[in-house]
Amino acid sequence: MKKVVLSIDGMTCSACSNGLEKYLNKQNGIKSATVNLVMANALIEYDENILNLETLEKFVEEAGFKSLGIYNENSEKKQNKNEKVKFIIFSVLAVALMYISMGHMIGLPNFSFLDMHIHPLIYAGTLLALTIAFVVYGFDIIKSGFKNLIHKVPNMDTLVAMGVITSILYSIYGMYMIAKGHHEYVENLYFESAAIVIFFIKLGRYIDGISKDKTKETIQKLVQITPKEAVIKVNGEEKKVTIDEIKKGDIVVSKPGEKIAVDGKIINGKAHLDESFITGESKPASKTEGSKVIAGSINYDGYIEYEAEKIGKESTISEIVRLVIEATNTKAPIAKVADTVSGYFVPAVILIAIITFIAYLILGNTVATAINAFVTILVVACPCSLGLATPLAIVVSEGVCANNGILVKKSEILENAEKTTTVVFDKTGTLTYGKLKIAQIINYSKMQEKELMQIVGSLEKKSTHPIGKAFEDYLNENKIEVLEVKDFKDVSGYGIIGKIAENEVILGNYKILDKYDVKNSHKQDEEKLAKEGNSIIYVVINNEISAIIGVNDIVRENSKEVISKLNKNKIETVMLTGDNTQTAEKIAKEIGITTVISNVTPREKTDVVKKLKVEGKYVMMCGDGINDSPALASSNIGVSVNSGTDIAMDSSDVILTRNDLNSIINLINISKKTIRNIKQNLFWAFFYNSLMIPIAMGLFSKWGITINPMIASLAMVISSLTVTLNALRLRRLAK
Repeated sequence: MKKVVLSIDGMTCSACSNGLEKYLNKQNGIKSATVNLVMANALIEYDENILNLETLEKFVEEAGFKSLGIYNENSEKKQNKNEKVKFIIFSVLAVALMYISMGHMIGLPNFSFLDMHIHPLIYAGTLLALTIAFVVYGFDIIKSGFKNLIHKVPNMDTLVAMGVITSILYSIYGMYMIAKGHHEYVENLYFESAAIVIFFIKLGRYIDGISKDKTKETIQKLVQITPKEAVIKVNGEEKKVTIDEIKKGDIVVSKPGEKIAVDGKIINGKAHLDESFITGESKPASKTEGSKVIAGSINYDGYIEYEAEKIGKESTISEIVRLVIEATNTKAPIAKVADTVSGYFVPAVILIAIITFIAYLILGNTVATAINAFVTILVVACPCSLGLATPLAIVVSEGVCANNGILVKKSEILENAEKTTTVVFDKTGTLTYGKLKIAQIINYSKMQEKELMQIVGSLEKKSTHPIGKAFEDYLNENKIEVLEVKDFKDVSGYGIIGKIAENEVILGNYKILDKYDVKNSHKQDEEKLAKEGNSIIYVVINNEISAIIGVNDIVRENSKEVISKLNKNKIETVMLTGDNTQTAEKIAKEIGITTVISNVTPREKTDVVKKLKVEGKYVMMCGDGINDSPALASSNIGVSVNSGTDIAMDSSDVILTRNDLNSIINLINISKKTIRNIKQNLFWAFFYNSLMIPIAMGLFSKWGITINPMIASLAMVISSLTVTLNALRLRRLAK
């Protein structure tokens, strides 16, 4: 299966996105398709053995829309100068139209040749000419409306198009009757209503487009982090190239003040780099030969040469952008409810308008009055407010999360994080920095310490556990050569085994001794090291304990603060670790966690998480994203504390790219405010439509409460903008 995101043109409301989504999901070879109205794109997962990109684009065309190709952050049509000029011109024409048609009602002077009573045909012809100009201006709306009606996915444009065309046709009939001498028809012309409806819809879309662009600013900022050009070394000569021209293995040059072009590894020089956009660390990171560099980092003070390793879509920043885009194309459960309702909304409005039209005629009203009610109902209905209520809030919140170093992979996380009742923390690399150091070595063997550590370090270098990095650092610092390891095996939850030369080597915790029937006469030494807060590694060579090594870690600065905040919010905290009980309890006491479960294997961690869920708790599991994959997958929400360099490998629902556990608090708070915002938007959408459609039907006319098509279109625009602006308030959370 392959995933692709297509940029879609022609969607104007939720009925469009819902219709396209349903159509795509019916096609053979498409596993799933999710269409995002706000981002104007579609995330499609399909079988590449059956379908290709051209076929997918053909499906989009068949559904009545246009594919603009593979989505990228710059593929959307932004508000351009031509649109602005058109809007200004038609604003002037709208004022002129209103002056001619309604100026006399408020006593404004009028030209005699345009007087509706003196020259009714000239008056009607002038209104028709101006209306034709507005029809040309809004032809995209009318075309979209009827095209979607033909494709059986009527949308907001369908309602507007039906209302506008009905008004124009009846008004043309009125002109014909005026020409025949029936001048009373001049009172029943609706040209200005049709024109002003188009103008207000265009006004709303112009403002809405600007607002939507603001919701996508985060993605644009991420894309702009990387430079467009860089300098590479070719045969010792420096050459300026575009980013797209850089290939893996190229040597890229960076000087003070320049941005790192691609992910890579320094091969010459040293510098301090600002990586705050990823890590959140305000202090520049010191980089030397062998250090990894991330595209977008700013070189403060040194000349470095680095080898390009991850280019284009493989880079860390591209992975982040991909995750944000894909996340906005997933749907939270609350969005699916709104989509279901909005799917029936437009057909229901058309039916109500037709029934009202017929009822008016049956009750003895004039055709003009019936048409007025028919058009008003069509125009006042606002499916946009219903369709935008959830996706706009989700897109804005996704951006806020990304700005705060929180990469949310699925929109449903933003809905569900607020439900969290229990946060389970892995110890190493989560509550601690995961940068372990060798604290003490108790050597029982006849080998020199250096020889012993060469064996231990060579085996540990094969491990993915943070403890392995401590031994790798030890080898590098002491310039000790790595030995060849054969038959390496990771015994999950116990340790690692392997063969070095003729020696069978076992490294691990006390449980690995029982597993391989190794006698332990050094428990007192183990307890002594454990009481000092060390994690214990037994070194077993040829079935005899050769050494006990104590390694320790540093507790994250804000661990205690975060645990305190969670406790104040009545969220239970649990420490889950494979480490010994003494070390685990010492750290737990230091940071304020009362529930500690130690000496557990990865499988047992998963069992603990499942047990908590069975007890009715909503569990957020925080780990390293790779070694804790089973437990993260078993939790309701899996969160990994990640350095930002292994994003493509991460298996969790949420990735924290910054070494700051406060991001967990931020995620829960953003979730709460996002859901509150969505509920506000949905309430407004239902309230507005429940109130305005009955008013448009004339149900409140005996109390003097009536509206015409012009007021109806303005009300609809205001309703849509209310939802948009309310969703944009979430951007404040980024500050």
